[in-house]
Amino acid sequence: MTDATDTLAAALFSEVFMTDQLARHRVSRALPKGMEISHFSVLNHLAHSPEERTPAQLAATFHVTRGAMTNTLAKLEWAGHVHIRPDWDDARRKFVSISPAGRAARDTAVAAFMPVISDLVRGIGPERVRAMLPVLRELRARLEGAL
Repeated sequence: MTDATDTLAAALFSEVFMTDQLARHRVSRALPKGMEISHFSVLNHLAHSPEERTPAQLAATFHVTRGAMTNTLAKLEWAGHVHIRPDWDDARRKFVSISPAGRAARDTAVAAFMPVISDLVRGIGPERVRAMLPVLRELRARLEGAL
């Protein structure tokens, strides 16, 4: 029984990894010039967050190092897409929020790649996609719990 489970697990993760690679490639090609998926991901997160975040919180959310997040935030700040301010109570900390320009860049990116994603959903069929979501969410939750 273990061999069959191992084979199924290998097939599942092979499909997940390949799907991730192909989806990232499609989305990155559709993003506005100069925007990377990591930039969009942070802007999208901040656009849906009602409060400011620290770089450490963002690094934890995206499961990247603080250095990697600092690099992404520096690029976003340079582009005018985020505001980074010091914590007035603790000078060692900073807070990050999305700027109006960042919100506009995020909206432009969504408009650029949404047709690609929508076409995929139409091709597979909305009902089948809807049926996949609970399994994918449970897989993600189990993987997050394993960290």
